[in-house]
Amino acid sequence: RFHGEGYQEGYAEGSHVGVVEGRRYGSLHGAKIGSEIGSYLGFALTWQCLLQNCTDEKNSKKIRALDSLIGMIQKFPYEDPTYDKLQEDLEKIRGKFKQVCSVLNIQSDFRIGTERPSLTF
Repeated sequence: RFHGEGYQEGYAEGSHVGVVEGRRYGSLHGAKIGSEIGSYLGFALTWQCLLQNCTDEKNSKKIRALDSLIGMIQKFPYEDPTYDKLQEDLEKIRGKFKQVCSVLNIQSDFRIGTERPSLTF
């Protein structure tokens, strides 16, 4: 009997701690992803505004790349944590961001963490 009660209490406590830890982990990593995606969107919108009056062929390629990045970010499923292609889509956005930086001839370095908490261009 004591063994069974101890098991039930331990299981209930472990479940509670697991939920709390999972929520904290999800909030932390969700905030990191949100910060990263938000930085990409701010970067793309800023460059889109800077290039909107330039109509030559060289800049039209840059604008198309920026529009593609903005479109990918706008379609990203922020509200659905169960989206099965979340990591895949995030990697595509990161790749498109690198492509845009290459087209704009800008070196990018995005890091989130304690060692250097900034986005530099």
